[in-house]
Amino acid sequence: MTKVILVRHGQTEWNRDERFRGHADVPLDKTGRAQANATARRISLQWNPAVVYAGPLSRTIHTGEPIASAIPSTVQVANDLIDADCGQWQGLTPDEVNERWPAEFHSYLHQPGDFQFPGGELLETARRRAMKCVNTLIEHHRNQTIVLVSHTALNRLILLSVLGLDSQSFWKIRQGTCAINVFDSEDN
Repeated sequence: MTKVILVRHGQTEWNRDERFRGHADVPLDKTGRAQANATARRISLQWNPAVVYAGPLSRTIHTGEPIASAIPSTVQVANDLIDADCGQWQGLTPDEVNERWPAEFHSYLHQPGDFQFPGGELLETARRRAMKCVNTLIEHHRNQTIVLVSHTALNRLILLSVLGLDSQSFWKIRQGTCAINVFDSEDN
């Protein structure tokens, strides 16, 4: 059995201001760094991870570093743990998006299973990418505990897959900054 500890990165200025982040490399803010340190302490008290993987953006890497330091180890980058590509919405607030793309924003909120960001990624494509990565890492670390640090959208999509739900249930799962989710994988 492989235990997966799935962590969302810490707070950034764009989380606080509710901006679509996607592939923008927005760093952790002071609160986010403190959250990352607290998350590392929490994980090290309960589990003994063998390895820490993070998406390629600084906010996931810097959330993973304190966790890896407690092992001790270093963060390994898993490119497929990058956030969903939100295309033309990157950097905009929900109000700005709703003003410019009202129909698409409505679809995002009410029909996420079929949603594609304008100029960006289909949520279902992000889900398949993320699950392929998760399954590969589980295969490489059988019978170990692994930490994966990613993003709110990707974590939701991963958890939907683990729970056997489709992407239409995207909004039924919450992921606060530095949320810790734990699941076991046994025989796929």
